[in-house]
Amino acid sequence: MPAITAADFSVLPRVAPVAPEAVSRPVLSVTSAPTGYEGEGFPVKRAFAGIDLAHLDPFIMMDEMGEVNYAPGEPKGTPWHPHRGFETVTYIMDGTFVHQDSHGGGGTITNGDTQWMTAGSGLLHIETPPESLVMSGGLFHGLQLWVNLPRADKLVTPRYQDLRAESTALLSSEDGASIIRLIAGDVAGHQGPGSTHTPMTMIHATVAPGAELALPWRRDFNALVYVMGGAGVVGPDSTPIRAGQAAVLGRGDALRVAAGAAADGQGQRGLEVILLGGKPIREPIAWAGPFVMNTKSEVMQAFEDYQRGAFGQELPHTAASALAG
Repeated sequence: MPAITAADFSVLPRVAPVAPEAVSRPVLSVTSAPTGYEGEGFPVKRAFAGIDLAHLDPFIMMDEMGEVNYAPGEPKGTPWHPHRGFETVTYIMDGTFVHQDSHGGGGTITNGDTQWMTAGSGLLHIETPPESLVMSGGLFHGLQLWVNLPRADKLVTPRYQDLRAESTALLSSEDGASIIRLIAGDVAGHQGPGSTHTPMTMIHATVAPGAELALPWRRDFNALVYVMGGAGVVGPDSTPIRAGQAAVLGRGDALRVAAGAAADGQGQRGLEVILLGGKPIREPIAWAGPFVMNTKSEVMQAFEDYQRGAFGQELPHTAASALAG
């Protein structure tokens, strides 16, 4: 799960310290993610459940998949299903997922890889564990984020981005106590590889026990913090936060999180957090199942288009399995 994958942390680019006059974003709310099941029955935490869409904009939802240690025969995925009007971002920290879609995108993602699928005008896709993982079982942990598309881009041609772990920007905090994996967007002048329709930043950070991570944050972005592991505090008032909780932050120039000290029993593994921010789209949202549009009539049209086969055809399941080989 850690973002730390560099052989020598001392050579990582350092993020410049936050300016003394920067306003630290306050905590507006902290919510706990309920558990559920997706696809063929794999466990998820609904990271943003209970958060108003106005605070999430431009994001729609996020599921943390696992962390689960599967027995042989237990790993599960999702069957073929449609999407239109947004982007799915699947980030795998442990384990392996095989992706395939009806527009020609696909590949195997594992241990720090990300697949960024722009559903746009519509496609079908499937995500499954490879046969080898099904047979052996093992650790699986990832997340999937849904990023909204503005009205002008709702029906763009579908696109697939294969972001390898080694292509993401690995950075270090000034004190070397936090490692930052910049998946998309920019922070302190550093750029991640993900190409986005809506300006946004996505970070996975590992904060050492007892350490604080402070990052500059664009004032025109929203700010969300989701904890995947450990416990600590967030914001200028040191609001407690722990694994499975999300914090919505208010306005400001900087984002601050800190990991609990190892001595308190909560901080043995430090703090594993996803930091998200984006420029709000501020358009109406009509959301039904796998379709995220602006109006109810557009959603109904998406269902009709899917039913008449306009999203493409399901490919043989064996083709998806072959991608893992």
